[in-house]
Amino acid sequence: MRLKDNVAIVTGAGAGIGEATALRFAREGAKVCCNSLTDSARRVADQIIREGGQAASFCGDVSQDAVCGDLVRFAIDNFGRLDILFNNAGIVIPGRIDDTELADWERTMAVNVRSVFLMSKHALPEIIRTKGCIINNASVVAVKGTTNRVAYSASKGAVIGMTKAMAADHLRDGIRVNSISPGTTLSASLENRIAAFSDPIQARKDFISRQPLGRLGKPEEIAEAVLYLALSEFTTGLNLCIDGGMTL
Repeated sequence: MRLKDNVAIVTGAGAGIGEATALRFAREGAKVCCNSLTDSARRVADQIIREGGQAASFCGDVSQDAVCGDLVRFAIDNFGRLDILFNNAGIVIPGRIDDTELADWERTMAVNVRSVFLMSKHALPEIIRTKGCIINNASVVAVKGTTNRVAYSASKGAVIGMTKAMAADHLRDGIRVNSISPGTTLSASLENRIAAFSDPIQARKDFISRQPLGRLGKPEEIAEAVLYLALSEFTTGLNLCIDGGMTL
């Protein structure tokens, strides 16, 4: 129960890394506000409650300013404080610089970058009050080039840069800001992308081949890294790669 009495917001908590992290936080004693674009986070909150924890779900698009403000107020109204913000919500739209549509570029930046900015901006006064922490989900593609991911790579590079700037800006406020950079992680989103290929079997092999450890990551493994950053009081400004050796 290392997070007992802590309150956390997890964006994109309806599946994958967000779901695994919300469950992991709750099992360590945190009260968790689970956000998703659709109602999928309700299922995760319900599971936490069935397991004896405390949780609430909030449906909304965190690329929108008003939604972010409402989500922070919702967490405080329900649980009285806010200690941990995990900015996890994100999308992957494949493409190179020459075939990425402007609308796809702008949507990627809105979901992957603007949401981190807006959620952090609204949460910051309360995080400072509780001397809490912010953790942002970046990606290994921000530090290692990969094909057909120009908008996604750019957005996640921005997340790492923002993380380090926020960490430096708010050292004296007594809060910590870190990011994680997962390698290819098995999730519902990845399964959908694999299924869209003309040869899904080969596509799965190609995704696996990017990790020298020879397998895809598990959401629960990434959640352990998020938990580490939530607990490590001597760590700020770090981008932690959990990538199966992809950056070797």
